[in-house]
Amino acid sequence: MRKKHMNLLPLFLLMVSFALVSCGGKRGELKKIWYDGSYNRDFNDLNDVHLAMARKLGIDPISTREDIGHASKKMEEIETNKYYEVEDLTHSIPFLVSDAADLLEDIGKNFQDSLRNLNAPIYRLKVTSVTRTVADVGKLRKRNGNSSKNSAHQYGTTFDVSWVRYTKMDEKDTLNIDKEQLKMVLAMVLRDLKREERCYVKHERKQGCFHITVRKSE
Repeated sequence: MRKKHMNLLPLFLLMVSFALVSCGGKRGELKKIWYDGSYNRDFNDLNDVHLAMARKLGIDPISTREDIGHASKKMEEIETNKYYEVEDLTHSIPFLVSDAADLLEDIGKNFQDSLRNLNAPIYRLKVTSVTRTVADVGKLRKRNGNSSKNSAHQYGTTFDVSWVRYTKMDEKDTLNIDKEQLKMVLAMVLRDLKREERCYVKHERKQGCFHITVRKSE
């Protein structure tokens, strides 16, 4: 949970929706889930675009994990909550600048709102990578030669969200949505936020994630 005051109304509404399903309340027939675009065409913001915005809005890169103390004061720690799960981070640390933390939470909220509108079960997103130190980037490049030395992840503005893995909130709900349909819902959410000029997004096929950098209009 982010270190920020939470509005309890959305939580109350979420609990009510769970109670209705668990107690036999009718959710309604599942609506058709379809993404009418192209992942590679719609989410093709390249590294130089992410990097330029990251340098403009973010922190100075952190050399090592030992140097995180001072830099973390300029960021917010993100933790697993009702909208997303932060996976075990082997090459990054769970901190983002405030605008990026807000964007991540909005993605999670909008994703779940979209599922409700489709009469679908509620799922949480999975965050697979957040802010990387310079040392983290170096270690990752040794394992993955395609990784960029000039990574936008170094500025606290950028995170990756899986389009392969999701967590179902209510295991008692017998209706399941497959990962391809969930990816379509997530893509619709991200496309809307891109159109609002709130982020840059790259569809990462091999890594199975959307690479996202917070954006501010000029």
